[in-house]
Amino acid sequence: MPLNIGDKAPDFEAETDSGEKFHLQDHLGKGAVVLYFYPKDNTPGCTAEACSFRDNWERLSPFNVEIFGISSDDHDSHVRFKSKYKLPFTLLSDPGKKIRKLYDATGLLIPPRITYVIDREGVIQHVYNSQMKPASHVDEVISALKRMRMEKNETA
Repeated sequence: MPLNIGDKAPDFEAETDSGEKFHLQDHLGKGAVVLYFYPKDNTPGCTAEACSFRDNWERLSPFNVEIFGISSDDHDSHVRFKSKYKLPFTLLSDPGKKIRKLYDATGLLIPPRITYVIDREGVIQHVYNSQMKPASHVDEVISALKRMRMEKNETA
């Protein structure tokens, strides 16, 4: 069962595709953060999902959002995957599946495909869980970001 809307997003440490240490906390406060969990680099569904984020980059850019893809693949696999498909966002390695466990993004046979949209305060604003519609994750993210912007403008 994934975390819920309104939950505080757990902080974690991971290795990026560039070999740097990543802490979620370091990315909060600047804008929204999207964490999308996917099963494996270079598989049809995961490639479609990653390329969907890439192909919609111009639609995402106005929202001041950072996108991070997370799988249990190692650094070298992420480097090849990112390079092959020219992905403009960071991939994070979770080889021990600790981050998946933190985010309740574990499954029985195949790790689930779950996307979290987190606001600048670190609160989960949207959760989308769909194994069978990988390319729809980006549309869910854009809808959530639009809603968050409207809500922010209404309270400003």
